[in-house]
Amino acid sequence: MTTYSGPARLTLAGGTQVSGTASLSTNQRGGIEGWGGTFRPDQTSADIRNASEGLSLELPYDQIGSVSVTGVRKLLATQILVTLTGSGPAPF
Repeated sequence: MTTYSGPARLTLAGGTQVSGTASLSTNQRGGIEGWGGTFRPDQTSADIRNASEGLSLELPYDQIGSVSVTGVRKLLATQILVTLTGSGPAPF
């Protein structure tokens, strides 16, 4: 399993970029390879709460991966935690 935890930028389907912190890992269960994790945006907006597909996640050094939102939950009064599932090769 490979992991990444650190700064990231989520690009929404409309092109809006949201900075935050990602915690990602690869998984290899039952012959299925994939990757995913969570993203905590620096600022919460309705756009990110309603995001679902057609997104990309950019890590430092221009590493980019395609992601879909599989869940959003309230973390604190002003923060949310977005659960992501990656498609294609992991960018880390």
